[in-house]
Amino acid sequence: MSDSTTDAEPAFEIAARPQRRYTRGAGVEYVGGTVFSLVPDPPSADEELVALAERVLDGDAYDYGDWLDLPMALYSVHDRGTGDVFRVSVRDGAVELHVLPETDPAGLRALYRRLCDSSDREWHVERRTDDE
Repeated sequence: MSDSTTDAEPAFEIAARPQRRYTRGAGVEYVGGTVFSLVPDPPSADEELVALAERVLDGDAYDYGDWLDLPMALYSVHDRGTGDVFRVSVRDGAVELHVLPETDPAGLRALYRRLCDSSDREWHVERRTDDE
């Protein structure tokens, strides 16, 4: 399922939460869930979006880490104000907000606002849900 909005203030309604699955070999896996893709207009290169995301995350509002050696930017983010924890990735010209089981919309909205305030672009928000 996919939804798209260009509202000035998207609701960030979480349609499906991921379920944690614990396996012996792989550790924790997440099955299903919701991802919000924040797509800038005009488009930006991934490198520019990584720099923007890191500028916002470096502020006082967040604790974050990028401890995995991946070919793309992937951060685990804790919003100090809302207490929300979620993942942020950058790929294919979008900043993606990955909902975790305890994530609430307030933390997602706060990051969206900060990205908007820190850039001179319009942002389109697309929501994808996965039931399996």
